[in-house]
Amino acid sequence: MDGLMKTLDLYLVKKAPALPKSVKDILVSIAPWFELVGAIFSLPALFAIFGFSATLYGTPYGGYMMGRAGYGFSLATVFLMVGMVLMILAIPGLFKRSKMGWNYVFYSVLVNAVYSLVTFNFFGLIVSSLISLYLLFQVKSYYK
Repeated sequence: MDGLMKTLDLYLVKKAPALPKSVKDILVSIAPWFELVGAIFSLPALFAIFGFSATLYGTPYGGYMMGRAGYGFSLATVFLMVGMVLMILAIPGLFKRSKMGWNYVFYSVLVNAVYSLVTFNFFGLIVSSLISLYLLFQVKSYYK
């Protein structure tokens, strides 16, 4: 993992154009809030996986029918749950500006990149991963 971090640091911090300090300050101050909002918006999707949305929007037996038919766990479900856990774990560290919070966000980006690779979403892999990693490594020095 250290080799990957050094390579990304070389290309995304030292060789890439740096963001202005004011932009970095704004990113660091709003990052915990973005993670919190992302976690909140991911909760309905997680509840839907377990059939809870059927009981809220439809018949009272929706959850029972979903349980009988199977929950439909898939690769996307596993990645959603892992990403959500990493997001939730990152929030306190981002508020404290600790290195552990930054690491959890980094791992979350890697999980999303692997998911994009496994599902052959190469555009999402390249664009979203590069943008996320660029922004993440630009503010890495703020987290101790």
